[in-house]
Amino acid sequence: MKSVLEYMDYHLYMQDYYDERKRLGAFSWREFCKSAGFSSPNFLKLVCMGQSKLSKIKASAVARSMGLVGFEEDYFYELVSFCNAEKDSVKKEALLEMQRIAMEHKVRVVDGDAFQYYESWKYPVLRELIPMMPGACPRDIADECKEHVSAEEVRDILGFLLKAGFLKKDGEKVYSQTEQTVIGSKEALPIAIRSMHKEMANMAARAVERYSPSERYFTGVTLGVNEEANKRIVAEIDACCKKILSIANEYKDQNQVCRINFQFFPVTEKIKETHHV
Repeated sequence: MKSVLEYMDYHLYMQDYYDERKRLGAFSWREFCKSAGFSSPNFLKLVCMGQSKLSKIKASAVARSMGLVGFEEDYFYELVSFCNAEKDSVKKEALLEMQRIAMEHKVRVVDGDAFQYYESWKYPVLRELIPMMPGACPRDIADECKEHVSAEEVRDILGFLLKAGFLKKDGEKVYSQTEQTVIGSKEALPIAIRSMHKEMANMAARAVERYSPSERYFTGVTLGVNEEANKRIVAEIDACCKKILSIANEYKDQNQVCRINFQFFPVTEKIKETHHV
């Protein structure tokens, strides 16, 4: 079976371990639980089914019962922390430690790139801006950004974008975008994107005063919806985003980087059905 360092969900790893042991010979959930120090004969089965959680206290014992030692045991421990955490900050801390362990042992955790790419507006903005400025030095690129970024940061981010495959070098100080997209697991990517949404929303708030109406476009409506209308509106926004990207891609002489935020969110609780006289 795959190395534990390739997993982003400890439930799946434990289930794969059980299935592999079962395939190779007699093995039961009772035996699995006993080897990990559990008195309940089916507790780990419930964990794998998502009906119970493995505690951090017991994570190392379960890891050792599966033959994981050293850095693999450490990775499994962080994997349990990552999957069980409710706060984004705890999830991110565990995931970054998983990435560190994996990188030290030559296994890439793509979620680490997702977190780094979305940790600041600077990554997606510079990915768009750098190809527009062939021959430019980091200082020149930094000076074109409306929000502050240093030349050193531009250099570091360019290095990341090249290493992660988001940009490619075409010549001396000449770069172009690749088709590479930011890949992440269904557990980690939303955490990374939420961080970006918060940062971009703050930038939009500053833009209200920073730019004249001729330089920016803001609009909004307040409306009542039901579940069906909600779904249709979200689908319409998604379609609009794709159409906007299609329009932008029709032109090859871009000379500015812009950001569009679509924000559709509740401002009241759902009203329970009542009959008013």
